[in-house]
Amino acid sequence: MNISDVAKKTGLTSKAIRFYEEKGLLTAPSRGENGYRHYTTKHLEELTLLRQSRQVGFSLEECREMLLLFHNPQRHSAEVKARTLNKVAEIEAHISELNLMRERLLALAASCPGDEGADCPIIDNLAGCCHESKGR
Repeated sequence: MNISDVAKKTGLTSKAIRFYEEKGLLTAPSRGENGYRHYTTKHLEELTLLRQSRQVGFSLEECREMLLLFHNPQRHSAEVKARTLNKVAEIEAHISELNLMRERLLALAASCPGDEGADCPIIDNLAGCCHESKGR
């Protein structure tokens, strides 16, 4: 298969496929006499794993580790599960942080009259100052 065939089958762009190869995540494909890459079913599986791992939030380094596990017939599913649950915990922590940010922004917005005046409690709060200290 050539790179455009692989791109269609994996849902990745040719640029992404070359990027993964450049980063050493993809097993290097063989090259024909014309220099074109030749991909196999193994490459499709690796690229599909990469794409789907990225879609659920794994970093490139975590994807590298998942590929190593993919290629390791001695792997233990417990290790894969533990990595997956660690990623879930990271996502949950990030969601908590985002919820706190959201709540703060909503509180800031509620404190602002949102009128034509120049006084803005949002700006004052973000700048760490208050209305009384404006006349410095």
